[in-house]
Amino acid sequence: MKRVLLKLSGEALAGEKKHGFDEPTVRAVAVQVKALVDAGVQVGIVIGGGNFWRGRTSENIDRTKADQIGMLATVMNCIYVSEIFRSAGMMTNILTPFECGSFTKLFSKDRANKYFEKGMVVFFAGGTGHPYFSTDTGVVLRAIEVEAEVILLAKAVDGVYDDDPRTNPAAKKYDEVSIQEVIDKNLQVVDMTASILARDNRMPMWVFGLNEPDSIVNAVNGKFSGTRVTV
Repeated sequence: MKRVLLKLSGEALAGEKKHGFDEPTVRAVAVQVKALVDAGVQVGIVIGGGNFWRGRTSENIDRTKADQIGMLATVMNCIYVSEIFRSAGMMTNILTPFECGSFTKLFSKDRANKYFEKGMVVFFAGGTGHPYFSTDTGVVLRAIEVEAEVILLAKAVDGVYDDDPRTNPAAKKYDEVSIQEVIDKNLQVVDMTASILARDNRMPMWVFGLNEPDSIVNAVNGKFSGTRVTV
């Protein structure tokens, strides 16, 4: 693969603490991403904000403002993970769809491509920049824009199931499922807006557990044990 977009769950980066950062977890991700970069793979990254805030965390806050807080949570996550990556020997840059002073650069496809060609890991923070759109939609949008070959969804769960495996021990895991079936059965790989965007633009997604050893490297190198969402 030449270019992939990796979506990291904020909760997964928090490890067992479920909140904030778990540095050993992030460093383990950095080691895997560096192996890909060293092999010539261009890596973009989107990180959720659930380890700090979700758009509907508070029912007493206007939804637009709540979503804006969530966007800033993803910026914090990207700044932190970017610095861990730098300490592991990688070059990085962070792009956002809105101005963040000197913290980030404003997103454009040309700028992202320039960074990729320089061997940088490019972080896409801030979602789409608009309320009512999740980081799921943000990752699919960015993957389409920068022409990634696949979206790698590194989650706390090791694939796509026909029910929630945390509450139903009999839930069945899919090895492969079409994006249309994901939509028809509301399997919630990503939210519905993101699913339809992926279907209409033929963007495949591979879903796997972040906490499995070498799961990111294995996904790119064909040793994959999660679920392939096909188009």
